[in-house]
Amino acid sequence: MAEKKMKKHLTREEEFDILKLVLDKFLWIGVLIMGFGFYRLVTIWEGVWENLLILFAGVIIMLLFTWLLLREYNFMK
Repeated sequence: MAEKKMKKHLTREEEFDILKLVLDKFLWIGVLIMGFGFYRLVTIWEGVWENLLILFAGVIIMLLFTWLLLREYNFMK
């Protein structure tokens, strides 16, 4: 006979640890993209708008990081 498989549920602490790993990657990617855009903005004067767009892409990733963090865990309580 087939046995019913029990699903393992994560504790709140384990969920938070996994979320930290995922959001840490968003944070690093955002910082690297913003740093690259800022570096190009300071060193390369041609194509200023393209460099600003790279910097802005990093800002969007950082805002996404903040939105995910606040949505998952209500720190505003």
